[in-house]
Amino acid sequence: MDVATRVHEIVAPLVAEKDLELVEVRFTGGQLQVVVDGAAGVDLDTLSDVSGRVSRLLDEHDLVPGRYTLEVTSPGLERPLRTTEQFRRFVGATVSVKTCPHVPGERRERGRLEAADDEGIVIVPSEGPGAGVARSLAYTDIDRARTVFEWEAQPKPGKGPAPANKKKKKKAESGKKAGDGKRVSA
Repeated sequence: MDVATRVHEIVAPLVAEKDLELVEVRFTGGQLQVVVDGAAGVDLDTLSDVSGRVSRLLDEHDLVPGRYTLEVTSPGLERPLRTTEQFRRFVGATVSVKTCPHVPGERRERGRLEAADDEGIVIVPSEGPGAGVARSLAYTDIDRARTVFEWEAQPKPGKGPAPANKKKKKKAESGKKAGDGKRVSA
């Protein structure tokens, strides 16, 4: 059993106690990365707490040979999708999918994740030759997948549309009554 698998087995219950999901454990080149997430995301205090607990647990079990660096992190805005549960959680989101080389059709798809069940997913590509046409993919056909964060343009301060009630307020302040042109006191 490799280091990442052994660490995953030991760390998963600890992470679950904190109502978090253990997304992934990777061990490469002396770096042990533990990726956790929560229903509402994770903040720095939570990551710090989990990091301390994972470090103590790893010291107790001596699972990682030699020197290593521990990193406990969140999956970020564009997170990998690897399990059925992860795909199900992100139904309705924009995703990027790369299929395995043997799969017919476009190798890379980006679009809305329409459905996810025990066998695979349905994606509606937003670009390319298959744009707008639902495509079913078995999990075994997917090389990798991730969510795609889409930036929404925000108006510059002072440049956005006027609030709807702003015009009404100006009329009331003007002291004029609609229709008669007479001045009234407020």
